[in-house]
Amino acid sequence: MNQKSSLMTKLSGSPYIVWAVLFIIVPLCMVAYYAFTDKTGAFTIDNMAQISKYADTFILSIWLGLLATVICLVIAYPLAYIMASKGPEKQSTMTMLIMLPMWMNFLLRTYSWMTILEDNGLLTSALNSVVDFINNTAGLSLDPVHLINTRGAVVVGMVYNFLPYMILPIYTVMLKSDRSLVEAAQDLGGNRLDVFRNVTLPLSVPGIVSGFTMVFVPSVSTFYISQKLGGTGTILIGDIIETQFQTANNFNLGASLSFVLMILIFICLAVMNRFSDDDGGVII
Repeated sequence: MNQKSSLMTKLSGSPYIVWAVLFIIVPLCMVAYYAFTDKTGAFTIDNMAQISKYADTFILSIWLGLLATVICLVIAYPLAYIMASKGPEKQSTMTMLIMLPMWMNFLLRTYSWMTILEDNGLLTSALNSVVDFINNTAGLSLDPVHLINTRGAVVVGMVYNFLPYMILPIYTVMLKSDRSLVEAAQDLGGNRLDVFRNVTLPLSVPGIVSGFTMVFVPSVSTFYISQKLGGTGTILIGDIIETQFQTANNFNLGASLSFVLMILIFICLAVMNRFSDDDGGVII
């Protein structure tokens, strides 16, 4: 009976193993192969040596990705806390509202922000109206607001597109947290701040780490958002990789840049697994 159970367990896991090999292991091996070979297939480290030329681009990508991730965390944590404290019906409604924009195509969501942030867009026009009012009232000469093709616009696009990936892991972890611990802390005389700092926040750390990873990784590697909202003044590492594959036809250099991004992703996953436990509700 035990042998049959063991066999069934192995068979049930075989589809996942096949999927992992075909769509994870093989692509990663191909990236590593092209990163350390030239166009003739000979081994070389020239591609990796060229990485230093793009150090500033890596730093900018990491900085903007980190900034967008922190902003997502600041917005997502209170929302997740409110959602977890509501009843089942309200939780379902709030979850649907958060997920509703995700049902729209990623390209359309980014294009919509182009319309909002362009010089004659809704948001820019409203801000410029305020600027004109201040100039006329106070006698100042403030410059008109320009939002599109800036780094700030890129961060806005990242936050909008990846915010749900921060909210849902934190909400899931909070929902699974043991409420009796909060009640015990309150019975022991802890105020709301003490309960939050000593109970709620530590219990939600796995969700924070998971959400941080899920937002930071795509933010660092994005290229479409930076192309449409950042213009030529904001070139991220994803843009460089996309150019190497689509325009320059330099697959080897593109693979070496992708290989470095892979290392960053593995570091993020290692940090996530370090700070999360088996019951943390981490979503990957």
